[in-house]
Amino acid sequence: MPATRCPWPTKPLDIAYHDTEWGVPHHDDRALFELVTLEGAQAGLSWSTVLAKRENYRRALDHFDAAKIARYDAKKIAALLAEAGIVRNRLKIAATIGNAKAFLAVQKEFGSFDRYLWGFVPDRRPIVNRRRTMKDVPTRTPESDALSKDLLARGFKFVGTTIIYAFMQATGLVNDHLVSCDCHARCAQRK
Repeated sequence: MPATRCPWPTKPLDIAYHDTEWGVPHHDDRALFELVTLEGAQAGLSWSTVLAKRENYRRALDHFDAAKIARYDAKKIAALLAEAGIVRNRLKIAATIGNAKAFLAVQKEFGSFDRYLWGFVPDRRPIVNRRRTMKDVPTRTPESDALSKDLLARGFKFVGTTIIYAFMQATGLVNDHLVSCDCHARCAQRK
C-alpha cells in the first residue's frame, strides 16, 4: 500500500480501488465495459455509492457480459428495477442495455473496444499529468470531449464529457494521480 496517496479516497473500499485499480491502464474489453457502465450509473451520485454496489452490479448484469446484456428483455428489466443492490433508475438501466448494443458494434468495427478507446489519446499511450493539487484536476479535457461526442454519436447514453473524463482516469487513459501520490510513478510506467 502506498505511504502517500491522493486525498480523495477516505473509505476502505475507495482506498483499495485507488491503490490497485484507478489510473492503471485497462485493456480488457469486459473491464472497460464494466467501468463505462459504472461511471454512467454514478451520474448524480458519489463514486463511493456506486463502488459499494459493484459486486451487486456484477451479479445482476451477468458480470458485464455485453452480449447477454444486449439481449435483456422486459422481464429482465423488471428484475433489475427490483434489484435493491444496484441503482434502480429506469433510464440508467435502459442506457446499460443500449450501451451494450453500441459496445458490440464498436467491437465489430474496431476489433475491440480497447483499440477504439486508446485511439483517443496521443500515440495510444496514457496521458501522464503532473498535477500537484486536486484543484489542478479538470472535470473535462479536449480528449474527453472528443470521446464523449463520438460515443454519443454511436448511440451510447450517460457518457457526457465529465463522466467520460472520470472513465478515462479510472481506466488509465489518463494518469491523474497527484505527483505526491506513490501511485503516480507506478501508473506512469504502465501502458
